[in-house]
Amino acid sequence: MNDFKELRVYQLSLKCFIQTVSDMKKLYRNDVSRIISNQVLRSVSSISANIAEGYGRKKGKEYIHFLYIARGSTTESIDWYEKIKLLNYIHIEDYNQQIDNFEHIRAMLTKMINKLSD
Repeated sequence: MNDFKELRVYQLSLKCFIQTVSDMKKLYRNDVSRIISNQVLRSVSSISANIAEGYGRKKGKEYIHFLYIARGSTTESIDWYEKIKLLNYIHIEDYNQQIDNFEHIRAMLTKMINKLSD
């Protein structure tokens, strides 16, 4: 692989980011939704950013470190989507799709971390 953009996990994380931007545009605008939107966008955007940064460093433990951060951001994103669902800020279909994607990303990152740790 010559570039991080070829990684399937990176591509899926970008897809999640684009969907999150769309989801956040649909929120009713109030102080709470603005704060939540900001936090959600930060956590979701951190997934692909850390995959890219880790790939760029491409040095064993450093790469793994950034994959761990990406996995943490994925889990944080799941938490934010749970909150959005509880507040009825999102359609259940959109929620389910994003959660499925996040869980898939988290599993892919875990597999990469385990493989690189061997």
